[in-house]
Amino acid sequence: MQHIYLSLGSNMGNRFELLQQAVQAIFEEIGSVLKISSVYETPAMGFEGDAFLNCVVVVQSTLSPKKILAAILEIEKQMGRERRHAKRYSSRPIDIDILLIDDLVVASKPLTIPHREIQNRRFVLQPLAEVNSKLQHPVLCKNVIKLLAETKDKSVITKQSKWLVNPRKEYDISKFKYIAIEGNIGAGKTSLATQIANDFNAKLILERFKDNPFLPKFYEQPGRYAFPLEMSFLADRYQQLLEDIKQFDLFKECVVADYDGYKSLIFAKVTLQAEEFVLYKKLFHLMHKELPKPDVYVYLYQNTDRLLENIKKRGRKFEQSIEAAYLQKLNAGYLEFVKSRPSESVRIIDISEMDFIKSRKDYLQILKAIVG
Repeated sequence: MQHIYLSLGSNMGNRFELLQQAVQAIFEEIGSVLKISSVYETPAMGFEGDAFLNCVVVVQSTLSPKKILAAILEIEKQMGRERRHAKRYSSRPIDIDILLIDDLVVASKPLTIPHREIQNRRFVLQPLAEVNSKLQHPVLCKNVIKLLAETKDKSVITKQSKWLVNPRKEYDISKFKYIAIEGNIGAGKTSLATQIANDFNAKLILERFKDNPFLPKFYEQPGRYAFPLEMSFLADRYQQLLEDIKQFDLFKECVVADYDGYKSLIFAKVTLQAEEFVLYKKLFHLMHKELPKPDVYVYLYQNTDRLLENIKKRGRKFEQSIEAAYLQKLNAGYLEFVKSRPSESVRIIDISEMDFIKSRKDYLQILKAIVG
C-alpha cells in the first residue's frame, strides 16, 4: 500500500460539486480516500479566468504510478476536461495532479513525481500542510511547512467554510467491533480481510495454517492425519482468537479475521470418522463458548470450478490434490452453520462472478454488502 497526494482544482461551473464528483471517482477507481483538506479559493495562475477552488486528497492504493495517472486522465475526461498541450493554462472543470507518492521519485516524459511545481504553489502547499504537516519532499529534503514558509508565491488564498464529504463514510465498518470473513478453500478470505484491515485501520487476524505440520500430511493420507490435524487447528485457533481479540489494540478501529472459530467444527465434521467427531465435538463446545463471537459473519460463496482454479493458481503444492467433492461438502457445512445464526449478523456474498483483487468496484460492492 502506498500513500498518494493529489491536488484537485476547478474554476468552471459548480466548482464545489465538481470537486466532490472527482473525489468520488478517485475513491471508486484508485483507492481509499484517507484525508481531504479544506477547500481553498485561489486566483487563476498564468492566465485570465475565474478563481479556482482547490484541495488536496490523500489516497491509499496498490496501483502503479502509470495506472494511477491513466485513471486520473480518464476521470478528467469523463468530467469534461480537455487537455490542450499548445495552451498550457486555461479554465477547466477539473484538474487532478499527482503531487507525491510516498518518497517515490520518477522522472519520465508522461510522469514526474514529485510534481515540479509543489514549492511554487501556495494553493498546493497550504492544503498539503493541513493533511500532513510532517510530509517531506523527497528531492528538496524539506517538509511542507518549511516549503510553505519559503515559497515565493504570495497569492491570497481563502479557506472555504464548506467541506467535501469523504465517500469512505458510506462503507465505514467501524460500527462493527469484530468481523469474521469466512469461505471455502480458495475463496479469497485472506485477501479480502487484509484489504479491509488496510483500508480501515483494523486489527488483522490471519489463520496460521502454514505453521501446521499436519496439513501437508493430511492431504496425502487423510484417514491417518485427520484427527491430529483438526485437534491442532482447534487448539491454535482457540489460542489465537482468545488472545488477539481480548487484547484489543486501542489504536485500531475494529478486528477483522479471515476465519471464525466455528470453522473447526465444520471441517472436523467432513474429515473425521463418526467416533472421532463425537469426541471432537465435546471438546470443541467446551472451548468455543469462551471465544468472542463476531458482530458480523461474512461468507464468501464461490462456485466449485472457480475454487479449484484459485487453488491451482496460488500453487500450494499440498493443496493440488483437493477434489471438488471435498469442497462441496465443506460448502454444505458452512451453509448449514449460517442457517443457525441470526440473519441480521450474516452476510452471504456470491463472488463467483467477481474479482475483488483486480476490480475495485467489485471490492466496494462487497464492502457495501457487509455494511448492510
